[in-house]
Amino acid sequence: MLDKVKEIYQEIEQFNVASKDQLEQFRLRFVGRKGVITELFEGLKHVPQEDRRAVGQELNGLKNFALERFEAFTKTIDEQLSAADSTPPVDLTLPIVPNLTGTQHPLTLVRQRIIQIFERIGFNVADGPEIETDWYNFGALNFPDNHPARDMQDTFFIEKKSGTEQESADDVLLRTHTSNVQIRLMERHSKGETFRPIRSIMPGRVYRNETISARAHCLFHQVEGLYIDRNVGFKDLKDTLYHFVKEMFNKDTRIRFRPSYFPFTEPSAEIDISCQICGGSGCNICKHSGWVEIAGSGMVDPQVLANCGIDPEEYTGFAFGMGVERITQLKYVVNDLRLYTENDVRFLRQFEGL
Repeated sequence: MLDKVKEIYQEIEQFNVASKDQLEQFRLRFVGRKGVITELFEGLKHVPQEDRRAVGQELNGLKNFALERFEAFTKTIDEQLSAADSTPPVDLTLPIVPNLTGTQHPLTLVRQRIIQIFERIGFNVADGPEIETDWYNFGALNFPDNHPARDMQDTFFIEKKSGTEQESADDVLLRTHTSNVQIRLMERHSKGETFRPIRSIMPGRVYRNETISARAHCLFHQVEGLYIDRNVGFKDLKDTLYHFVKEMFNKDTRIRFRPSYFPFTEPSAEIDISCQICGGSGCNICKHSGWVEIAGSGMVDPQVLANCGIDPEEYTGFAFGMGVERITQLKYVVNDLRLYTENDVRFLRQFEGL
């Protein structure tokens, strides 16, 4: 045993450490739990009783010697790495770096353009909380209790309660659409003796439990619109969206309404436009159909009006919602949604001067 201790002493003394890899080899060989010194301590039980004390002292000395060498090597390696990473002094005689003109994010450009288009025809901008209760995000919008959107697989819940319907209404979550702003707006305008007509758009961030890919993201942006007054009809909705499409894209863009279903509107329709990438001839973006969906819309369901304290016998209205990312994709030919959030300067510089 003592001969083995002397051999390891010599091996430690001759071990050369000049890099982090060699330092790790030293640690595994001598200091680690499975190193040779640990094996010697485990073999101490086989040493005769009368020699065990002396051998144990030798092993303790060997262990301390290995730890001291390891600490010394570690300090040396750390000093070498610090010297290599040190920032060189600034040369104040060098010419200055010219200021580079910044640019707005493409989503910001499109959002501002959408707001500008709707403001010109009488819509104002409304805002609301991104952290919302189940009532404003689902309940007041006629989502049934068993609707898939209320599952944790689709919605980010901050506080999920269970039990009665009233307890579910108090669930706290990240809003899945900006329709919560519509509900708060209708409630606010219905207070008082007379109802004040609403003509507003609601831009903002929304969150859904989606797998991030080229076509989907867990965080994205929406712009929703709401118009409530006496004698508002589906023709008003169609005229408003026809105007928006022609202004956002070009006068040759075709638009169509397809019947659909949403819990908070009846009747409901999805809005398609002719693909801006291929001009309607067919491509991967439009799945070779020549059409791309950009929004959902419909007449506000009378029950939603009643939920917010508005008389559905006297007032009607329409609502619509669109994804800012989709509009940006069509306007600037962006084929991957992840580019919007990766902050790649090469991508962002393409929008300088817009």
